[in-house]
Amino acid sequence: MSLEIERKFLVNNNEFKKLVYQSNTLKQGYLNTDKKRTVRVRIQDDNAYLTVKGKSNKSGTTRFEWEKEITISDAENLLLLCEESIIEKTRYFIKNDHLTFEVDEFYGDNEGLIIAEIELNSENESFHKPAWLGKEVTGDSKYYNSNLSKNPFKNWVL
Repeated sequence: MSLEIERKFLVNNNEFKKLVYQSNTLKQGYLNTDKKRTVRVRIQDDNAYLTVKGKSNKSGTTRFEWEKEITISDAENLLLLCEESIIEKTRYFIKNDHLTFEVDEFYGDNEGLIIAEIELNSENESFHKPAWLGKEVTGDSKYYNSNLSKNPFKNWVL
């Protein structure tokens, strides 16, 4: 099991797309969205994964994560057993010094939502914040993908 340390931000505009060096199409669903753990099935282009994530710490930056590659066929079958709606998005990768931003542009019931994540080596690691990066939403559970599957962005009153 590994430790995941990340911070999340809303994205102000599409300027980040000029900096993309790679992108993936993702489809994912949740077999379990308990507050103490989530179990996710994800198809990412030609690969599939089963992931278990533990409860986040108080700041929302750190949690345990376990992931195993599975077959596309197994993932497609598991998606049929998932809770609520399926999340669909494009993930863009953008270099930021020695780190990488992963920017998720959501579709379907979450159309219009764009979130940037950056994985860190420690909770206090500093990094350059580009101009397209907006409000920090680290630890705000409504932005967790597992919650977006139950309460999608289209239902929010902004």
